[in-house]
Amino acid sequence: MGADSPRPSAPRVEPAPADHSAGPDIKEDASDEVLRVEVAFALPHKQRLVALRVAKGTTASEALALADLPSLFPELPVETFSEASLGIFGKALKEPSRQILHDGDRVEVYRPLKIDPKAARAERAARSRSSS
Repeated sequence: MGADSPRPSAPRVEPAPADHSAGPDIKEDASDEVLRVEVAFALPHKQRLVALRVAKGTTASEALALADLPSLFPELPVETFSEASLGIFGKALKEPSRQILHDGDRVEVYRPLKIDPKAARAERAARSRSSS
């Protein structure tokens, strides 16, 4: 590239817009602290990040209910969400109904595994041995 030729610009990457329609909007006032949290769920072909404003003291389970994910994923049974494991920023929660959220937390809803990872590895190893 010569000194006068324009440099190709890098593609601009913008985050997907958060869905602000789910959950009640909590009025902010000086006596109650309002936290901004997100609830995330993803399928291989569809992802949603729901931004919520919640009262201080809200738990991960309560935020999941406020996000109303079943309405955003009507193709899935409601149990997908009511029985799901939850985490915050990649760390699984042992008791999501007791986990108090902090400002900026992202509650992640984990899908169940279709196959146990150990079983999948054993199956691949067996296929590899039989084809050798």
